[in-house]
Amino acid sequence: MAKVVVIGGSGLIGSKVVAKLAEHGHEAVAASPNSGVDTITGEGLAEVLVGADVVVDVSNSPSFAAADVMEFFTTSTSNLIAAEREAGVGHHVALTIVGTNRPQHIDYFQAKVAQEALIRESGIPYSLVHATQFFEFVGGIADTSMKDGAVHLPGNLVQPIAAEDVATAVARTAAGAPLNADVEIAGPEQMGLDEWVRRALAFRGDAREVVGDPEATYFGARMEERTLVPVEGAQIFATTLDEWLPANPPRS
Repeated sequence: MAKVVVIGGSGLIGSKVVAKLAEHGHEAVAASPNSGVDTITGEGLAEVLVGADVVVDVSNSPSFAAADVMEFFTTSTSNLIAAEREAGVGHHVALTIVGTNRPQHIDYFQAKVAQEALIRESGIPYSLVHATQFFEFVGGIADTSMKDGAVHLPGNLVQPIAAEDVATAVARTAAGAPLNADVEIAGPEQMGLDEWVRRALAFRGDAREVVGDPEATYFGARMEERTLVPVEGAQIFATTLDEWLPANPPRS
């Protein structure tokens, strides 16, 4: 069985990936600043990668400001790749986003594009897992889309996925041979971005009105209708919004 180091291993996806890999007999190591591993400064990287066969990167920037998120993903990934070369790691798996290779002007996506390029050009065998938006972020999307007392969102299509399914896809990829390619994953249902948030808020008894607004932006940017949905051939997971909502009440 493999030693797999999960960068961001204490977070939403990372903790689930560590658990799934461990269940299947792999030595899964959760690496994060909390465990003394900092990919920005490089602290602890050499030590944690000793004997590692695979590195999984599901880390995220603490700030989504344009300059901050670009600095995070380029610095973190560059340091990680350098440490992997020294350690002889044979497979780099990174979680990224559906839509980074399509027309869009989202600062966060641009930072992920830069991260992806560093990985592809590193010479280390890799797999890039592009996920659609997570069900878990529906509340945050509503909160950041408030305008004049209502949630304003466009009707651009989304195909959201449960974090549990994302973790399953990432863990499976880490346990397999490098793809040296990209794979897309998504949930089973396409719907408008406004419809998704409206359904979730209604189920949770949140009285905020959701306004379908074609002029509204998504994290400050406008997109084409299908930027956020997967291409043909994507891996489709089964968890629906109606199944996910009862098991995931909003955090107080």
